[in-house]
Amino acid sequence: MKYFSTNDRSHTVTLREAVIQGLAPDQGLYMPESIPVIPSTLITRMRNMSFREIGYEVIGALFSEDLSEEQMKDLVDHTLQFDAPLVQVEEHVFSLELFHGPTLAFKDFGARFCSKLMSLLLDKQQVKVLVATSGDTGSAVANGFFGVEGVEVIILYPSGKVSELQEKQFTTLGGNVIALEVEGVFDDCQRMVKEAFLDPALKGKMLLTSANSINIARWIPQCLYYFYAVSRLPEGHGKVAFSVPSGNFGNIAAGMLAERAGLPIDAFVAATNINKVVPEYLEGEPFAPKQSIQTISNSMDVGNPSNFYRLLALYGGDEALLRDKVKGYFYSDSQTREVMKAVKQSTGYIMDPHGAVAYLGLKDFMSSQKEAYEGIFLETAHPGKFRDVVEATLDETLDMPQRLMDFMKGEKRAIPLENDYQAFRQFLLQSV
Repeated sequence: MKYFSTNDRSHTVTLREAVIQGLAPDQGLYMPESIPVIPSTLITRMRNMSFREIGYEVIGALFSEDLSEEQMKDLVDHTLQFDAPLVQVEEHVFSLELFHGPTLAFKDFGARFCSKLMSLLLDKQQVKVLVATSGDTGSAVANGFFGVEGVEVIILYPSGKVSELQEKQFTTLGGNVIALEVEGVFDDCQRMVKEAFLDPALKGKMLLTSANSINIARWIPQCLYYFYAVSRLPEGHGKVAFSVPSGNFGNIAAGMLAERAGLPIDAFVAATNINKVVPEYLEGEPFAPKQSIQTISNSMDVGNPSNFYRLLALYGGDEALLRDKVKGYFYSDSQTREVMKAVKQSTGYIMDPHGAVAYLGLKDFMSSQKEAYEGIFLETAHPGKFRDVVEATLDETLDMPQRLMDFMKGEKRAIPLENDYQAFRQFLLQSV
């Protein structure tokens, strides 16, 4: 399988090159040249398969040209060591709980797959993994790569703009994980990472790669839980809609990859907070990146989502088709808090702020449709990761998982970094 750049379809590379480079030289994101279609008969049989068995089939279809059966099995076994239960919240509305991994966020799936695949492809080379995070990516990647031989992980995060628990999950590990606390916003961190990848002076001295969703090894495996979720819907269900809380838009792009591979998904809802660049685009406005705005759903505080161009590429650059398949909605912090309270009172179900935004988008979409849908919203993080917001909103104390409490006991170790690429560049050169 070859992978092309979203900025130049004629630029193609191998799987190894796409994973190790992370970002194409022209700043495009890599995409598979072709997406194999999984037979509908096999998708129907997934109802009787385990999560791992589904994973073997999907990863086999996507990577069989480059990896052995044993390697693909190892990848799936390493990635899917925890469940992603589909929980019915109310009639025709389901929560896909993606927070049962080691850092209690959906990014555990992609981070574990990425670290395993990278270790298979590196062949004893030394590499620096650069990661910009607005919250959960940092913790998932740090824990996924912690202790992996030959890999140094450098995480850039905006000072004061991630929750204390998220920060603790990637600043307390030490070892091969370094945290840089940037005076700025997420988009500044992401910009510096992209500049580093394109810096010829750095390329000559070190091997750099990414583990954000810009890297196909982080992005592609996220399609697995879409297949699993559909397989767990009631038999004989009607149309299916997924509502995805969206920041950098890798998660919803992975759902679209699943749909392009044959999974019967009838509609996607791109649900955001007031960082609403993509919902505005889906309503017909030009794609116009903006400075991000801080909210209580901080993992979605992204003003220039990198994966936007993957959305276009998945639909062959057809903007009309993309706008027909994907509907965008955005919500304020007050709307988010209100629905968290309302759903807890009416159903007993507790949502984190990101899941609440996705729930709102799903309900608004379903109420706008004449036909009946089974709706699935992605609950991307355990409510305890946003304990202060959830407890203040619901006026009750959460039962915290022991894994989260253990992270809070660690000592924060982060290096302050000014919002300046040259300062970051100097840090990288000093570490050679």
